[in-house]
Amino acid sequence: MSDTHHILWLNFLQLYVSMAGITGEDCFHSQKLPDKLSLHGTKLDLSRCNITKLQPSIFQTYLNLQILDLSYNALEELDFSVFQYIPVLQKLDISYNKLQTINCNTLQYIRGITHLNMSYNYFDTMFLCKEFASLTKLRHLGLSARRIGRHDFLSISHQELDTIFLGLEHLQLYEPGSLQMLNTKKLHVVLPEMLTNSTLLLYDDFNISTTLEISHLQCDETCDLIIGDIIQKSKISNLILRDITIPWNEMGKILQISWHSSVEHLFIYSFTFIKNFNYIPFDFSEGSLKSLTIENVIPQVFLHSSEKHPLTLFSDMIIKNLTISNAELTHLPCPGENNIFQSLILTNNKITDGIFTQCQTLSSIQYLNFQNNILERLSSIASMTTMMKTLKHLDVSLNRLYYDFSATCEWSQSLLFLNLSRNKISDSIFNCLPNNLEVLDLSSNQILSIGKGVTHLKSLKELYLPSNQLSHIPDCGFFSKNLMYLNIDENFIQSPSMEQLTKCQNVKQIIVGNNKYQCNCELKAFISTAEVLQGNLIGWPQSFICEYPQELKGLILKDFHPSEISCNIFILLGLIVGTMVLLLIIMFFLCKYFDVPWYIRMILQWLRRKYRLKNRNNEESIIGKCFHAFISYSQQDYEWVQNSLIPNLEKGDNSIKICHHVRDFIPGRTIIENIINSIEKSYKSIFVLSPNFVQSEWCHYELYFAQHSLFGKNSDNLILILLDPIPQYLIPNKYSQLKAVMKRKTYMEWPKEKGKHGLFWANLREAIQTNIPLEDEDIFVFT
Repeated sequence: MSDTHHILWLNFLQLYVSMAGITGEDCFHSQKLPDKLSLHGTKLDLSRCNITKLQPSIFQTYLNLQILDLSYNALEELDFSVFQYIPVLQKLDISYNKLQTINCNTLQYIRGITHLNMSYNYFDTMFLCKEFASLTKLRHLGLSARRIGRHDFLSISHQELDTIFLGLEHLQLYEPGSLQMLNTKKLHVVLPEMLTNSTLLLYDDFNISTTLEISHLQCDETCDLIIGDIIQKSKISNLILRDITIPWNEMGKILQISWHSSVEHLFIYSFTFIKNFNYIPFDFSEGSLKSLTIENVIPQVFLHSSEKHPLTLFSDMIIKNLTISNAELTHLPCPGENNIFQSLILTNNKITDGIFTQCQTLSSIQYLNFQNNILERLSSIASMTTMMKTLKHLDVSLNRLYYDFSATCEWSQSLLFLNLSRNKISDSIFNCLPNNLEVLDLSSNQILSIGKGVTHLKSLKELYLPSNQLSHIPDCGFFSKNLMYLNIDENFIQSPSMEQLTKCQNVKQIIVGNNKYQCNCELKAFISTAEVLQGNLIGWPQSFICEYPQELKGLILKDFHPSEISCNIFILLGLIVGTMVLLLIIMFFLCKYFDVPWYIRMILQWLRRKYRLKNRNNEESIIGKCFHAFISYSQQDYEWVQNSLIPNLEKGDNSIKICHHVRDFIPGRTIIENIINSIEKSYKSIFVLSPNFVQSEWCHYELYFAQHSLFGKNSDNLILILLDPIPQYLIPNKYSQLKAVMKRKTYMEWPKEKGKHGLFWANLREAIQTNIPLEDEDIFVFT
């Protein structure tokens, strides 16, 4: 292999198949090789890759290839044996290369071909060798040449083709009758730019097929002289004129000639008219034309001087179907009384509300299409249709239509299909709709909701509402029982309810996917209902996707399974209440086990004393005091007082001094006198309560004296210690004073657990601690 071929081979390996998203120039400029070429691809696009030569082995991996595009390359020669490894190849495009000859002996390798385009190469003649006769499955053929001879098409004359394309822009010589060899249903000819005997070529064109397409027709004054007689004598029924530039008057003449010919359907695409724009008188008698289509008109003349508008030419035509699209059309006169229009298509123009105002002649019209114009008032369009007694289909989509609620709205009663999509229509539209509608398209508008306004549409079968602003599924109870199809795709429905969907179960086809679904508990019942009605839901479950919350975005609704606890308020409430009760029970037992209430009471007592001490004058309360506390107890509790109470309060550091009758009563005085003096000389009085205390007369006297001598001055100076529980029934009635004190006064309980003793003593010391000057002479001398 030469270096040049090696480079071409490497360049070719850099091509990408179209299924990988790489076509055209991308395959040539790419510097990255695919890891593995597709073995199952059916289409390969190698156009615009600057390929100059093909190697046979390059297609060995493409056993299933059906379509191959090699157009716009630099092939100079082609051996069809390179396709021997592609037995199912059906379509081959080698147009726009530099081919001058082909190897006819290798045509056997593409015997199954159905589409072959060899146009726009460097072929000098249109010679098709005898091997083309073996292409028995060929249906579409594209050719080009500089010269055409009488016997060039002899090899395919026996084949009946569907389409033959002849790109003859550069044709220099044509031998009359050459095209008569062709046998095809449709012939598409691009006329030559310079050919002296072009009339003979056109004559042959019009006598080959029933459908003829002529491109690149340009003339100034004599277009009718070129093809006038030819059209009248031909047998074609479908005539297509594409990319033509002629005067307006000449177009009128072509129409007139076609009118009195075998042509039934005339199509004019990319029409540029020049020089004049005036009304053309037209003879509409005995015409065979059934439909006229004119698309992509480029006017270079806009003013006219005739009394009648030039477009009256089209209004007065006696044809069933008229299409004028993308023609800068702003108006079309009301047709004459003899018109038989059944279909009138005026799309992609600039038509306004004044079209066909008070026009009473469109008595046969059934299909009317004003798509993509500048219509605004819906009431004007409705009023226009009232004169059209046979109108069934009206398309006014892609305009600027809105409905003024105050305007009257009357429609043709025959109207069955109404397309109002892509306008500025709001909810009020349901007050301006024809009663007998079967199909209503309101896609891409500004509708927020659907109410009872649709109840009068008794015959409605299909309703299209995608791309609006609906927030919920419409109440199907308002619709007719005839409704079979409902489309509310791509709205703002977030949480549709089960009830809304259930009401629509009689609608056979419902499209409600591609909405902004809020995946929460409210959607759970809807999902369950959708599973049951999935036969009615088009697109379920693929098009039903969560939009919110963010963490569930992209999740299919069918896979959304919230827990029963999170969605059932009663279960959730029961769980919360049960948990709280359980926690309270646990806390209760913990408090019981650790005796938490006792600690709380001790702390509260400590805080209360702190607060009271802060708010009283302590200096006055300690005047004349010799002891921190006087102790009153039953003799049976002496051991606890002597061994526990006094040692833990005094601690031998002289910081607290206790008045204990055993050591501090003055001999010689009466007991009552000692009690009174001891209470008065003590800062506080401590009473150790127990069942023994109740039985002691002296203890009762001490409590009595302490209550009357201290409470009047400071009620905080009485401290009660409950050594052992005292049931109320054990307290004699005569000790009512003790009962009252125990009910009114907070007492300290002596804990049986040793772990609590430390806190008890600390709290008690804190209760009686104060700065009392303790001098020896003061302690023992009572006044």
